[in-house]
Amino acid sequence: MSDGIFIGLGAPEKDGGLPQYLNLRRANRHGLIAGATGTGKTVTLQGIAESFSALGVPVFLSDVKGDLSGISMAGSPTAKNADKLVERAKEIGIENYSYADNPAIFWDLYGEQGHPIRTTVSEMGPLLLARLMGLNETQEGVLSIAFKYADEEGLLLLDLADLQSMLAYCADNADSLSSRYGNVTKASVGAIQRQLLQLESQGGAHFFGEPALDIHDFLKVDDKGRGYINILAADKLMQSPKLYATFLLWLLSELFETLPEVGDPDKPVLVFFFDEAHLLFDDVPPALEDKIEQVVRLIRSKGVGVYFVTQNPIDIPEAVAGQLGNRVQHALRAFTPRDQKAIKAAADTFRINPDLKVETAITELKVGEALVSLLQEDGSPSIVQRTLIAPPRSRLGPVDAKERAIIQSISPCTGKYDAAVNRESAQEILAARGQAAAASAEAAKAKAEADKAAAAQAKVEAKQREQELKEQARRDAAAQREAAKPSALDKAVQSATRSAASSVGRQVANELGRAVFGGSSRSSGGIAGKLVRGILGGLFK
Repeated sequence: MSDGIFIGLGAPEKDGGLPQYLNLRRANRHGLIAGATGTGKTVTLQGIAESFSALGVPVFLSDVKGDLSGISMAGSPTAKNADKLVERAKEIGIENYSYADNPAIFWDLYGEQGHPIRTTVSEMGPLLLARLMGLNETQEGVLSIAFKYADEEGLLLLDLADLQSMLAYCADNADSLSSRYGNVTKASVGAIQRQLLQLESQGGAHFFGEPALDIHDFLKVDDKGRGYINILAADKLMQSPKLYATFLLWLLSELFETLPEVGDPDKPVLVFFFDEAHLLFDDVPPALEDKIEQVVRLIRSKGVGVYFVTQNPIDIPEAVAGQLGNRVQHALRAFTPRDQKAIKAAADTFRINPDLKVETAITELKVGEALVSLLQEDGSPSIVQRTLIAPPRSRLGPVDAKERAIIQSISPCTGKYDAAVNRESAQEILAARGQAAAASAEAAKAKAEADKAAAAQAKVEAKQREQELKEQARRDAAAQREAAKPSALDKAVQSATRSAASSVGRQVANELGRAVFGGSSRSSGGIAGKLVRGILGGLFK
């Protein structure tokens, strides 16, 4: 089958065994690779991924344990278990088995083992951020208000520092924002800020910023027409499972929003392999689970295939599992009631094979063996077959630091994402506004203090002027009184005049008294003479 990927050879039947091919035209209908630890899931994933690459289909895979990085290097006949790979190739009829490398690009959210992957806080959005931080509904509502206000005010939310500044602004202006958007409390803002600090301590600060990932860099092919295999170093990322899950969901959402509709192409535009897929769904709220289901269901029409890799098939919610048309089920162990439930659930998902008791076979599968059911040309699932899985041609095991550095040096994305960029955004704008407001307040305070000092000085000066006027008036009054007083000469003249007048008066009075009353009789003229002298004396004063 030239337009498919050889998965392996079905168990021998009377026709000698049936080869199992993954139809490229149905590869975007998603898939599941499940099985207990050590049953061969990683090897199966690696073989399918390199086959996609060889057919010109770019691949993205998360390297949880670090061993998938070996897909970038050719296998070796001297490697451990190399003889078993060769034997398996012969057993399933691969005549031209040889080792080969694959074009690869290494990525790392922390920028340590590959190109940094960044996105902006705005692109992540409040829903995924709330999931990432484990916020309750009230806190998620406050976070949504912060995003809405930032959008309306043209404040770019690029990194966590921008979001922290935006939340601090919301706390300081809670009353005005509450009247405009709904209840915003300082307690809710504080809870979000504390969660942001935890996210930052887990390395989230590396993920948010610029330059943001251009999703088209995952769609590259090399000069030989082989699709690049994008390998995400997830061994450290796994220590922050919420960040890992949210990143993967964001990546799918970003692809869905960016890529055009293509329907069912002849081969996928891109294929994703999500290892440890149960982390996407652990403790996920219903609203977010609905979002995952929606993205998985609709992204098919963008030409993107999503393959979940997990230990237990019941880790995948039914609504999502129903979208997974291509299935490879490795062995499961029936040690617990949950294991038994998983075995029954896995068996029930396969198209019945009358010659195979699926529930029994799942527990009996050997390493490198699986139950396989793939979509056929008409879109229907094939009958489940017990299948020997084809061996990969690349290295089974990790690359060393030197090999990684060499591969990274020839990456087509070299220099594009390695240096972070910090352009003006919400943090800088809000800080500038705060500084301007502080400067304005300081200026207003200084002006008020200056006005107060000027008023006080004016009051002092007015009081001094009043005192001066009073003093001047007192001096003027004194001067007037002084001017009104007679001089010493005037006093002497007035005194002399009064004395003369008094003397003359007395004399006149005496003379008149004598003339009137006669001067010979003292007794008869005495009283009348005194009276006349008194009157005349008074007239001449």
